Amino acid sequence: MGIFSRFTDIINANINSILDKAEDPEKMVRLIIQEMEETLVEVRTQSAKLIADKKELARRADRARHEAGDWERKAELALSKNREDLARAALKEKNEALAVVSSIDADLEQIDDNLQKLSADIGQLQQKLADAKTRQKSLIMRGKTAQSRMGVKRQLHDVNIDDAMGRFERYERRIDDLEGEVEAYDLGQRNLADEIAGLEADEQVDQELAKLKQKLQAGQPTASQDE
Repeated sequence: MGIFSRFTDIINANINSILDKAEDPEKMVRLIIQEMEETLVEVRTQSAKLIADKKELARRADRARHEAGDWERKAELALSKNREDLARAALKEKNEALAVVSSIDADLEQIDDNLQKLSADIGQLQQKLADAKTRQKSLIMRGKTAQSRMGVKRQLHDVNIDDAMGRFERYERRIDDLEGEVEAYDLGQRNLADEIAGLEADEQVDQELAKLKQKLQAGQPTASQDE
């Protein structure tokens, strides 16, 4: 048995209420759409049959009217020949033909009413079907979004963000310490170079001082000899 047992159940159904109560709304809306499409096919088939019946009845009515006209002409002919008995019988056949026309016209009127109602029902069903398909697209999009969000939530749950940030900060601290050691090493290297440069400068001064002393010593005897 389908979700809807009768056509009126579909027309009067509150799709939103049905989906709200469903455990799997996306599956339920697919079933609703399938039920509506099948019902729509049935209603259209019924409408097509009524249209065919209407055409057949219309042809029968035309034949009965034509027959009634023939019997009336025959009644006139019989009366003109002073055959009142035949005229009376012909008129009786005419009235029977007209009764058939009247009955068929009543059936045609009923068929027209049914076709109008079916047309209105088809319109409502198509609107319900369009609403269901719109809900289906919305549900699919919401489902995909929810699955994506759930995937992110699970990833965040599996990874402890605080621990990850703590490990990152400890790693950053190690880099800072290493850079500090490099800078300290460079600083020590600069002081040693300065000291060595100072020693080299002192050695140069000592050499110049020794030369100056030698020069002075060399000049003193020369001065004594002149005296």
